[in-house]
Amino acid sequence: MSEIAFRSTADGRFSFAEAGRAGAPALVFLHGIGGNARAFTNQLRYFGSDWRAIAWDMPGYGGSAPLAAVSIAALAEALSRFLDQLGVERPVLVGHSIGGMIVQQLVAERADAAAAIVLAQTSPAFGRPDGNWQRDFIAARLGPLDRGETMPGLAPGLVAELVGDDPDPHGLALARACMAAVPEASYRAMMRALMGFDLRDALPRLNVPTLVLAGAKDTNAPAPMMARMAERIPGAAYACLDGVGHLAPMEQPALFNAALADFLAAIPASSRAGRSADPGSTRRHGAMDPG
Repeated sequence: MSEIAFRSTADGRFSFAEAGRAGAPALVFLHGIGGNARAFTNQLRYFGSDWRAIAWDMPGYGGSAPLAAVSIAALAEALSRFLDQLGVERPVLVGHSIGGMIVQQLVAERADAAAAIVLAQTSPAFGRPDGNWQRDFIAARLGPLDRGETMPGLAPGLVAELVGDDPDPHGLALARACMAAVPEASYRAMMRALMGFDLRDALPRLNVPTLVLAGAKDTNAPAPMMARMAERIPGAAYACLDGVGHLAPMEQPALFNAALADFLAAIPASSRAGRSADPGSTRRHGAMDPG
């Protein structure tokens, strides 16, 4: 298992975690609304032996500076700046939940932004800002905060609603800790950023090797919807993890890692050849023992 280092970019705008060696192909993980870079602890340890495995803190999370105005397009622009700061070209991008929306946005705008992509438990659209389901979804998640509750207080219940069958106990604790650490302002901003997101017409433009990864017990990104999504992406592979809810990287890391490893082994060798610069230009905060 690889040691995980916590760093920030040279400009100080982004914090991130990474494992692996400089110069290895880059594998970049993007977390969901209730996550942060630590959500991919298991993946960084697992894939750091062969890849430069990187997990960013989305703007407004961890030590990453918040955006003045949050939208999926603005987050995709921030991801592009983050990759530029690291000197990473054409990485494999693994986006979970809203992270998958950001990946879709970036690759739809820039076909050369990634060598391959994994869209994990995500959606190509959230729908109309004035839709009843959309309004109810946002109200259900922001209402408790409006009534004075806190993210640490809400975290156990939120995570319990998201996971599937028999979640890994360590992963469940990690998911709760990540959710509890989300700043309330960032949680609110990211929820509102979902409104109006719709890239369904752009799916045929995602012309890179793609894995669409669903969880059979995921009610936020239901597997049948994700299967239809995969059908619209040229040549996309589709996999569904049995018994898994919305937090696959944490609740069932072994299943998630196996599906990702199978996909990475199947993509062309040229897709693993994206440039990854020496991380010496970044500021190191510390390391986490992989024990």
